[in-house]
Amino acid sequence: MSDAAQPTAAEVRAAAEAVKAALDRHLAAVEGRSGDDDPAVYAAFNELAAAAEEYDELLYDRYDEVTPFEIPAGEEHVPYSGPAEPSVFSVLIRRDYVVAEPQRLIAQADRVAALDHDEPGDAGGTAHALGVLFGEYEPDEIASRNKEFGLSEGDSTLWIAIGEEAPEPGDWLNTPFDHADPGSVLHRFDVSSVFDDEFEDDEELEPLDS
Repeated sequence: MSDAAQPTAAEVRAAAEAVKAALDRHLAAVEGRSGDDDPAVYAAFNELAAAAEEYDELLYDRYDEVTPFEIPAGEEHVPYSGPAEPSVFSVLIRRDYVVAEPQRLIAQADRVAALDHDEPGDAGGTAHALGVLFGEYEPDEIASRNKEFGLSEGDSTLWIAIGEEAPEPGDWLNTPFDHADPGSVLHRFDVSSVFDDEFEDDEELEPLDS
């Protein structure tokens, strides 16, 4: 970056003051929270994350320095804008898997089919095997026993999305994930190996001088 494009010292100072103000607002929201899911706390958290990120970027651009802390869930998460007292909500879950051992998957499905029909099973290929296993086991059990079924876990996410009113039975079954407004997501929980990689990078220590 050229000197002309660098932020000024005053801009860095203003960003630091914005972080201080965001910290005060966050603490005030926490002290006055109305419950575990108070949207004011959630909003203050996002404001603090955005202010800290802005300060960190300006500090680096101006002085080639970084802050010693990191607040997750910055600009990637849309702030919650739904009601403070929701009466209807949906839990949206996505879990990705890789079929790491197809023969193990098929063998497990064959075993289930044999137990169900009291005769040698014939689960066919992996697609049919998945249908057999998910017909027998709850998704949470498959997640906890994925290696046993020849599967390797990928990313997963869980969203708690607030609704305006309860839908009629069967309304959304054909398109269950088409109507999730990011602004209606009160909480989300993400699991990914990329977070482990980032943590390992953060924890890497410089070698000691001999």
